[in-house]
Amino acid sequence: MTTLPAAPARLDLADYLAERRPALLRAARAIARNHQDAEDLLQSALASVCVRWSGIRDHRAADAYVRRAMVNQHASWFRQKWRTHERATETVPEPRTGWEPSEPGEHELWPLVVALPPKQRSAVVLRYYEDLSEAETAGALGCSRGTVKSNTSRGVASLRRTISGTVVPAPERAHP
Repeated sequence: MTTLPAAPARLDLADYLAERRPALLRAARAIARNHQDAEDLLQSALASVCVRWSGIRDHRAADAYVRRAMVNQHASWFRQKWRTHERATETVPEPRTGWEPSEPGEHELWPLVVALPPKQRSAVVLRYYEDLSEAETAGALGCSRGTVKSNTSRGVASLRRTISGTVVPAPERAHP
């Protein structure tokens, strides 16, 4: 008689969040650029993930699933903001404070990282701040490893140029 392996235990959402919330919030801050929006982004992503939570059994899969939900949610907000969320007012509101670094040395580089284009910023943050592999980053972003490599390379090159103070002109296109 053959016995089937036991099904993995269901991953408890409360336990998962107790352990992984700080890392997920760091990723959300990198995507959203500030603490307030990061909190909203993580909460919104978790609300959409919660519906399908019973199907997630692996801790690593849960991280990728939540990160992907955050990227998708942020992209959705970015597309909608100019249509529905931002309104002209007579008075200019006070600027919101940015994200405060928690690690030594982050304060020097972080403003340059958040200034990167969204795809480069996401790739750089997931690869170097979250220490994900190329494959894990590709899974979280829903793209190929090659796309991760090129976005990471472009992002790091841009950071290097900015730090060194060198401005490299864009290549000119030959017109026929």
